[in-house]
Amino acid sequence: MAIISTAGLARTFRTRGGTVEAVRGIDLTVRPGEILGFLGPNGAGKTTTLRMLTTLLPPTGGAATVAGHDLVRDPGGVRRRIGYVAQSGGVDPTVPVREELVTQGRLYRLTATAAATRAGELAEELGLTELMDRKCAALSGGQRRRLDIAMALTHRPEVLFLDEPTTGLDPASRADLWELVRRIRDERGTTVFLTTHYLDEADALADRLVVVDRGVVAAEGTPADLRSRYGGSPEAGLQETFLAITGRSAAPRDASPIAV
Repeated sequence: MAIISTAGLARTFRTRGGTVEAVRGIDLTVRPGEILGFLGPNGAGKTTTLRMLTTLLPPTGGAATVAGHDLVRDPGGVRRRIGYVAQSGGVDPTVPVREELVTQGRLYRLTATAAATRAGELAEELGLTELMDRKCAALSGGQRRRLDIAMALTHRPEVLFLDEPTTGLDPASRADLWELVRRIRDERGTTVFLTTHYLDEADALADRLVVVDRGVVAAEGTPADLRSRYGGSPEAGLQETFLAITGRSAAPRDASPIAV
């Protein structure tokens, strides 16, 4: 049984220069409780795919279900069952951590008492208890990322989407966040859909990798499988494997005006 399933998922954009096929047909299956690493070079279509799966962007072709709900016919059902942590985060820097967590609970229609209780639970689970009265602007990068994830877990989602969650973090904060992601999956059974430009992160965290390029799936499998097939051996570096699959650089994204 798949918790995410897509068939020919596609998205085109109209520009002054014509039609851009950002995603040309993604066929994808994600199993419950899996940590999936979703990789691709700049312009490959991974951000557009993520935005479609989180209902932020309607597809122009194909079909998909997320947590048992059709992406097009029941986007509300999808939203109720997913958590989403955007790359840029979403906390209000002017309010305390406690207020952010309680407000998030109220947005999910919890009573004031239930929202406060849930905020306390999340703070304890994610190491935020001592920070509850601190304004979000005073948090470190790693602390702010844990708060972003706590907010995404307020309603106990079945699927957690993480869009480059460790960008800009120092090595210690990255390691802490990796451990948190593993714990969320292991203790809650939450499915994690992870996009990242850090190949060591994908190698360390993901049960399985999907590499997209030019709007389609170019390769998929466990990190060891992909290294064997494309890198020459299970001990090959993942960067060399990535380059063999895509034939393009794994460097950080450029400043292209169309980021897809």
